[in-house]
Amino acid sequence: MSRPSVVVVGDALLDVDLVGEATRLAPDAAVPVLDDAVESLRPGGAALAATLTAREHVDVTLVTALGDDESSRRLRDALPRSLTLIEVSLRGELSRKVRVRAGAQSIVRLDYGHGVACASTRDRAVVREVLMNANATLVSDYGKGVSAALRDVLARAARCTAVVWDPHPNGATPVPDAAAVTPNRAEAARLAGGDEQSRSLREVAANARTLFEKWAPKSVCVTMGADGALLSFGDDSPLVVPAPGVPCADPCGAGDRFAGAFAAALAAGAMPSEAVAAAVFAASEFVRVGVARAFDPATAGTVEGDVFQQAQLIRERGGTVVATGGCFDLLHAGHIETLRAARSLGDFLVVCLNSDNSVSRLKGVGRPLVPQTDRARVLGALECVDGVVIFDEDTPTEVLRRLRPHVWAKGGDYDGRSLPEATALPQWGGQAVVLPYLDGRSTSALVSAANDVRG
Repeated sequence: MSRPSVVVVGDALLDVDLVGEATRLAPDAAVPVLDDAVESLRPGGAALAATLTAREHVDVTLVTALGDDESSRRLRDALPRSLTLIEVSLRGELSRKVRVRAGAQSIVRLDYGHGVACASTRDRAVVREVLMNANATLVSDYGKGVSAALRDVLARAARCTAVVWDPHPNGATPVPDAAAVTPNRAEAARLAGGDEQSRSLREVAANARTLFEKWAPKSVCVTMGADGALLSFGDDSPLVVPAPGVPCADPCGAGDRFAGAFAAALAAGAMPSEAVAAAVFAASEFVRVGVARAFDPATAGTVEGDVFQQAQLIRERGGTVVATGGCFDLLHAGHIETLRAARSLGDFLVVCLNSDNSVSRLKGVGRPLVPQTDRARVLGALECVDGVVIFDEDTPTEVLRRLRPHVWAKGGDYDGRSLPEATALPQWGGQAVVLPYLDGRSTSALVSAANDVRG
């Protein structure tokens, strides 16, 4: 069975990070001195959107404008080989954005190149054929002219297939009948003539309705950063998908990750509401790691959704990693209180979850009542939980050795001194603690009560 296909049409950029260490100020001005700066580059703009969309297990074609300049050549080399590249002409130099950073902190951004796209009749014919054979199209507009040069082709595609349009205030107006238009909150306010400083849902919903009337898409999806996303079909009751509470390493590229995941979900046959939920989750996982680390060869392919990599990043940023564990078979109020208390001890909470085999050995015949995949999914949906790791042993000692949490927290029905896994914590300077536990709450009690009722 062939994979869904997504075509990304838009303005590619070359993103460069210049990262060093700043430990002193210059003697002639109150500015930091950056020592031993190292340059790294990656695809930016529509090229970043296409690269990230390819992680959604879809076939991706990138349609963009490139020239003969050095930035264009470097970008071609940086693109993953899994992408199919279709080029239209670029007049001038490809845009290059350089972030100068002291560690994780951006100091200044330098912009170079202001090339503009143009498309010949032949270019438009080639792109038209590609779009008509795609399951979905993402227009990643960065105001450099690709979407304007191909507007007639995109307008025709929107009448036949799902087009997701990620707009730019200086870019082209989205074509009518787009499946979704995905401005962020500030862009939606600016384009709708609303208050750019307002963060209220009422104002966001009003801006979405205005853009729905103005552009005539099938839906408007306003991304709201840590607040999630709002999907409007032009009525008074939009769908709001909250974002999971995650530490944000770097918001750069989150909009591209969101739009790509949205388009990929539509290409796979998802409803718009399902696509928004998938996109919010994907963008949240992406900012948890940060765009620079997502393109680090040492962590490529493992960063998103990898709890161990995420915990390492939290430690590198000076945060506190907390772990707790258990079977969590029939989640109840006692579990919730313990998890909330554990999360309050640090910046990142990982739940070490007993596998089905492990639960059976510990609890006996008939347990678990809920399979491990469902238990993990329920735990992962909790705002206080940042990650879940399933282990098959009787204790999570080996998982803890890999995770190296600062704190190992258990409910008050445990004696921290008797926990076998607690003996491993001194190896990396971790601390075991016992948390208050709601009296009378247990899965065994719930099972017993259910059996009494059934009997």
